[in-house]
Amino acid sequence: MKRFFVLLAALALLICSGSLWANGNAQGASSGKIKATLITMDSIDEHWLKVRAGAQAKADELGNVELTFNAPPGKVDAAIQLQMVEDAITKKSDIILLAPLNRDALSPGVEKAKKAGVKVIIIDSAVSTTDYDAFFSTDNGAAARTAADTLANLIDGTGKVAIVNAQAGAGTTMTRENDFKDQIAKKYPDITIVGTQYSDGDKTKALNIALDFLTANPDLAGFYACNEGSTVGVGNAIAQRDLAGQVKEVGFDWSADTKSLVDQGILQASMVQNPYEMGYQGLQAGVDAYNGKTISPKDNDTGVTVATKENQNTIK
Repeated sequence: MKRFFVLLAALALLICSGSLWANGNAQGASSGKIKATLITMDSIDEHWLKVRAGAQAKADELGNVELTFNAPPGKVDAAIQLQMVEDAITKKSDIILLAPLNRDALSPGVEKAKKAGVKVIIIDSAVSTTDYDAFFSTDNGAAARTAADTLANLIDGTGKVAIVNAQAGAGTTMTRENDFKDQIAKKYPDITIVGTQYSDGDKTKALNIALDFLTANPDLAGFYACNEGSTVGVGNAIAQRDLAGQVKEVGFDWSADTKSLVDQGILQASMVQNPYEMGYQGLQAGVDAYNGKTISPKDNDTGVTVATKENQNTIK
């Protein structure tokens, strides 16, 4: 009888232990850390490296987050990025931080992640669905309108300008393009936009696009570039044609390359975002959501600064 009760107790302990293990594994507790996956548009632009640095700093600060970083090789295939989202779901990520290449193409992945119980934080660029936990980005519409006013002032409200954008279809870049166009049409009737071309954020491609614009429009007054790669490529084209100061440029983002263009008088102004805060605040929001908190407000503006030669030393 005594042996029977010993065996019964051992069996009960085994069942209890098995149940605890199963529950802990389901909650990602087997490793003792919250699993977070950051997926950006690429791993080349300094903008995305700053997002990653911010997220990693928050992970290090919290101490209980295991952060994985992933990005497609280039900003041209949203299907690859969608597969990365699905892989993160399969690998039982607790949190996904996503900068979507295409607002429509990535929405099914976001919705699938939410259905799987993953906390989803959107950063930098919007998706078509509202089924996410929080969104951290620049107010790209306001920044684009500021860019339009800045360029208009530089060319005295008259002349031809060209737009070099990054990705056609990305929520961020299309907002930057469309709000710029709307502001020009609304306030500056003597400015003509001669065209828009897409560089996929590639500096060499942007350079060639800008050279084509300059060849087709020898009286071009200015350029508006919608991301770091486009800004640098356009600036290099202006330098190559020896048109610094003659053809004005207003761009986006801040890096060693854009700073150099400002120093040389090629780039007159750049709309500088705060990508570090997108990553830093975004991961904190993901952890808060994982712990059962509702993120309020759901959509958050991380701010923008107009960088010029006069204030460039204050820009990080």
